[in-house]
Amino acid sequence: MADDFDVIVVGAGPVGSLLTAELALQGVRVGLLEALSAPTGKSKAGTLHARTAQVLERRGLLDLVALNQSGGGAVPFHFAGMFDLDLSRVVDEGPAIVGSPQAYAEQIFAERAVALGAEVFRGEEVLSLTDHGDRVSVQTAEGCFTAGYVVGCDGPRSAVRKSAEIAFTGTEAAVAAMLGEVRLLDPYNAPQGWQRNSRGWTMVSASPCGPSRIFTYDFRGPHENRDEPLTLEEFSETVDYLAGRHVPMTDGGWLARFGDAALQAEQYRRGNVFLAGDAAHVHFPAGGQGVNLGLQDALNLGWKLAAAVHGWAPPGLLDSYHSERHPIGARVLYNVRAQVALMQPDPRIDWLRELFRELMGLDQVNEFLSRMISGMDVAYDVGCPDAPLAGQLAPDLRLKTDDGITSVARLQHAGKAFLLDLAGCADLGAVAAGRPEQLTVVTATAESSIGTDALLVRPDGYVAWSARGRDDDPITLDRAITRWFGTAG
Repeated sequence: MADDFDVIVVGAGPVGSLLTAELALQGVRVGLLEALSAPTGKSKAGTLHARTAQVLERRGLLDLVALNQSGGGAVPFHFAGMFDLDLSRVVDEGPAIVGSPQAYAEQIFAERAVALGAEVFRGEEVLSLTDHGDRVSVQTAEGCFTAGYVVGCDGPRSAVRKSAEIAFTGTEAAVAAMLGEVRLLDPYNAPQGWQRNSRGWTMVSASPCGPSRIFTYDFRGPHENRDEPLTLEEFSETVDYLAGRHVPMTDGGWLARFGDAALQAEQYRRGNVFLAGDAAHVHFPAGGQGVNLGLQDALNLGWKLAAAVHGWAPPGLLDSYHSERHPIGARVLYNVRAQVALMQPDPRIDWLRELFRELMGLDQVNEFLSRMISGMDVAYDVGCPDAPLAGQLAPDLRLKTDDGITSVARLQHAGKAFLLDLAGCADLGAVAAGRPEQLTVVTATAESSIGTDALLVRPDGYVAWSARGRDDDPITLDRAITRWFGTAG
């Protein structure tokens, strides 16, 4: 039985769309199924952090999705509503913050996927799926699709995750939060910015000549019925309660409920079914980390699935998606739970917030939290514990080759792995030459030293191996290539 696709991605949000583009870039026959007949155009998230910006730059996508980028100088950011972080301290490549509304980035990724040959099917709500071992069948309201692999990027209530019987565990919601885009009748007297009091929080981005965006965090308890449509009347009453006064508004164009549930899939892979984005992890939107976490899931998974489709994935490569990304997701849930605890409106928390703010004034604490929020602390265990840069994102070196000037980021636009030889190490190049389809050898000189003469760079930009200047470098390189790209053949 011929499959319709090599891979089916379910959910055409930014994560699903980017993953589809990644797979299409790798020459995979990929279909994208989306329940909605058309994009909503709504953006819950609009911030891309430094690490996400860096990996998108390695696909030539950053300038396409960025509506604005942080420039020079300090980049203030918050932890639990305390704006004492300076993200610029931990970023040595690219912008610390990028403004990119979720709906806009989603459109860019989807257009790229289609241009690369992916097929998009809208109005296809997934009802169930069955993993047959050699293929997966996906049942929608309109018919059935089959593929070798399926990835659920279909949000917190993922039909893919439920059909695969993957547990979604953690802590349930205790906060009733709301989002509204409304017209404020007296915008200049509305509560401005982030406001915390003994009742909860309001976050108001007021516009005198258009819709204003308001978030409310009500700590009295979770929504009684999360699925019940939010009315302008209920939203207005909540704003008034939290603000402690009447805030006149009208024209509720977009109203939504959410909470602070912190849940994570216990497995990111079961057989031929994978999860990414909100289907794999959900949390309170503290620090704009959610969409960043999901986009990095997509960059990690795409090339590994492509390797399996094309037949050269070594044993364990697909399992490495869970082993690498699950701890990263768990760490985000950990810091978000801490932020929610610090955001409690109980006046007794005030002293803890003051102490925490004082600690944030210490350079080491500020950098620790900034790296955590921005994703700059992401690194993987690639089995080379004493190799320089191993497991970290390869620095975007400016390089001189026989073909001219280039950079590490430009070398990755095609989504391929490569051995970067910075010292003319013929013995290392000979080791890599036996895998012509999996990776290439790039001989270059760099403008700056990085403490090693050679790097093995994975398609997602992370360093799988680096030279240590020892006699056994060819041996350890061969092991690394075999681990990530299989044997020569």
